[in-house]
Amino acid sequence: MMAMIMATITGMGSTEMAAPGPQDTSARQTRLVALVIAGTMILWMAGQQIGAELGLPLKYTFLLDLAALAGFIWALIVTYQIWRKRRT
Repeated sequence: MMAMIMATITGMGSTEMAAPGPQDTSARQTRLVALVIAGTMILWMAGQQIGAELGLPLKYTFLLDLAALAGFIWALIVTYQIWRKRRT
């Protein structure tokens, strides 16, 4: 029902609204990258603070740093892929 209302308002047919286009996919990936970057930074900062307060050994802090680095590298790779798709 809602799809029919949106199709009427926007003037698009139901077949046009059913299939997500490349812009929708790109926007979804961009939002995911933004969430991963923000979440990784928040979790990394919280982990550093909690580790310092609890007096955890340095090896656990280093493990947390590597996990955050992996999240940032993943976000960089996906951002590069989005950029390449938009260039063509």
